Amino acid sequence: MIRLTTPLENVEALQAGDEVALSGVIYTARDAAHQRLIELVRAGKPLPFPIEGAVIYYVGPTPAKPGQPIGSAGPTTSMRMDGLTIPLLELGLKGMIGKGGRSPEVVAAMQQHKAVYFAAVGGAAALIAQHIKEVEVVAYPDLGAEAVHRMVVEDFPVIVAIDAQGRNLYEQGVAKYRQIAAEGGH
Repeated sequence: MIRLTTPLENVEALQAGDEVALSGVIYTARDAAHQRLIELVRAGKPLPFPIEGAVIYYVGPTPAKPGQPIGSAGPTTSMRMDGLTIPLLELGLKGMIGKGGRSPEVVAAMQQHKAVYFAAVGGAAALIAQHIKEVEVVAYPDLGAEAVHRMVVEDFPVIVAIDAQGRNLYEQGVAKYRQIAAEGGH
């Protein structure tokens, strides 16, 4: 288990498949928030949070139960943000957390800007939420669960799905399965 603290700096040593415990501040943003962030970028205006070294978690958390900072907080499909990700990578975004693959264009931009894509385990939203210690809305409260949240996390469990060299755990897994199947294995 590799322990990292945000903001992230040098992520080039991480490799696809590495298990990571992430601590520090991460930000949430989904489709609608990404649209607004990119509008700010195009207008040359500042973003509502520091992007340099930041990690964005693709999640729309459920409301918190009494005494808890957040409800369930499972990842959403990352490809929906692919068309809006590259400008954020160009500004210094170093990590993204979600589920599923990414487009070749995003992977190439990750390589160019030395960023990583982490996978969080879907279906384990309540367990993931236990690693979120504080939550506050920092932008777009009108979006409800899809507002940009600032989360303080402690040992947040993720796996490096695509590393800064473009190695892709999803592709490696498929290739390994095909090899085993071709050899008549199970």
